[in-house]
Amino acid sequence: MEVQAFDFELPESLIAQTPLLERTASRLLTLNKETGETAHRTFEDLISYLEAGDLLVMNDTRVIPARLFGMKKDTGAKVELLLLKPLGEDRWEALVKPGKRMQLGAVAVFGTAADDGGEPLLTAEVVEVGDMGARILQFRYTGIFNEILDRLGEMPLPPYIKEQLSERERYQTVYAKHEGSSAAPTAGLHFTADYLERLKDKGVRLAFVTLHVGLGTFRPVSVDKIEDHQMHAEYYILSEETAALINETKSAGKRVIAVGTTSARTLETAAGLSREQSGYQEGQPLLIQASQGWTSIFIYPGYTFGVVDVLLTNFHLPKSTLLMLISALAGKSNVMRAYEEAVKEEYRFFSFGDAMLIY
Repeated sequence: MEVQAFDFELPESLIAQTPLLERTASRLLTLNKETGETAHRTFEDLISYLEAGDLLVMNDTRVIPARLFGMKKDTGAKVELLLLKPLGEDRWEALVKPGKRMQLGAVAVFGTAADDGGEPLLTAEVVEVGDMGARILQFRYTGIFNEILDRLGEMPLPPYIKEQLSERERYQTVYAKHEGSSAAPTAGLHFTADYLERLKDKGVRLAFVTLHVGLGTFRPVSVDKIEDHQMHAEYYILSEETAALINETKSAGKRVIAVGTTSARTLETAAGLSREQSGYQEGQPLLIQASQGWTSIFIYPGYTFGVVDVLLTNFHLPKSTLLMLISALAGKSNVMRAYEEAVKEEYRFFSFGDAMLIY
């Protein structure tokens, strides 16, 4: 299947640059995956599409201030890092800009400790060079890394957002808990604690998974055919508690609603492992088992979903893996028609944009 088939015209003016004042004030485009029917709602209307016994599954990862600005130690030239994945023993996978300045053995420095003779608070040495600006860095510092990062780092907003974010927490979900992401699971940004309570009062159950969003979010699809694209691995956790809630929901004939593509990828990773481990036969109920580890699952049209019934998501980039994922759930023609409608109706796109419910 050609990547070009997932392209569409998007006016730059529709790319949301800042979050709305109220999280729940976004618009909501709904898409019936069976009929292709669309409707224009507000996010507040989501509750009317959910039923008692449905299970809402959210990604509780927390974004770290992963963008660092410093200088090359020997020349003073400016360097920018985007931390992507911890590898243990103070080594990180990162994107480096400009890459030509940070080759093997190069050292970057960040911040200065006024009480330590002007020594840098943090140094990073390139110990391995990858493609497209990817590097493995060895960090050195005195103290606690996360505290230093919180002091020096900035929120890693996507490159299509040009405005400065005045409040860090607006790039976190209200239920963000486990630090480790380089980008927010943005479908969850629409929820407030009060709105989640309203859903619970209706009988909708809540569950959480963790997937730390990494390199795949920032890398474009650079091949012509979808089948040739390789997803970057990201770390996920699906707990015993969440697995039990999924199984109870499915047994009761109710729906599993994934909040965001990261939640969907986590659930479908667990579904694939559960099929393998249980000797699953087609037509049998699929019992989800708890699991954790690295996933590079790539979902595109032709994929059969094992867990996800409904998906709440934002509007995605042209030719992106996320657009391919939602096309696998709702059908490519349905999705592309809905996106054409969203552009016509001037929905706000991407991280701080409006929401879409595929049911």
